[in-house]
Amino acid sequence: MELLIGFAIATAIALTGVGAGSMTTPVLILFLRIPPAVAVGTSLVFGAVVKVVSVPGYAWRRQVNLKVLAYLLAGGIPGVLIGSIALNKLKNGPYQGILYTMLGAIIVLTASLRLYRTFKPKTSAGYIPDRTKILPWLALPIGAEVGFSSAGAGALGSLLLLGVTPLTAAEVIGTDLCFGLGLSAIGSFIQVGAGNYDSALLLKLVIGGVMGAVTGSILAGRIAQRPLRVALLLTLIVLGCQLALRRS
Repeated sequence: MELLIGFAIATAIALTGVGAGSMTTPVLILFLRIPPAVAVGTSLVFGAVVKVVSVPGYAWRRQVNLKVLAYLLAGGIPGVLIGSIALNKLKNGPYQGILYTMLGAIIVLTASLRLYRTFKPKTSAGYIPDRTKILPWLALPIGAEVGFSSAGAGALGSLLLLGVTPLTAAEVIGTDLCFGLGLSAIGSFIQVGAGNYDSALLLKLVIGGVMGAVTGSILAGRIAQRPLRVALLLTLIVLGCQLALRRS
């Protein structure tokens, strides 16, 4: 089952671009009954491994803006620390209901934003003022969201870059991917140090994920991505709602 889940998630990522954290955390909690903190930690490590495969290609093509990335990480890294601390505070005791509700709400929010982007009418590109210097303040809550739930870097980071920087579409994807990798790596380190991961589960997810990434890259040009992306995002919204209503 774990191999199949890793395979399915990595295939979906390759075909649709939907983030690993948004999918992995609710699936592990709802279908495998993994405790929330362990699910988030395992998802962060799995997401970091998946992103590592994609980052070198963008870096090689010089589609990563290092200046913008530095500003993002300046706010995102403290945010990850805050989110990770909050997760550890809520993982035990009488706060499980609050934890499920917050995780579910974050999943619904990120999936809804991706759905909005999918249906948003494309407009002709106009001048976008360079407001790079405000990125640390806006990246802080994104980092906190990633540290707390493992979700959000892809959907929210790309929306942020499109709104406040004049980067090209390829640079947005490459820079945001590196941003997500940095947050996932740091969040993974924190959660692993806190014992919030399942090594046996993670190994199976990664094995399945490698096979899924290869399969997805082969099928990417042969399957219509838009209907698949919409179906997947709607499924995530349903899973997020179920997670938010979960109490134990």
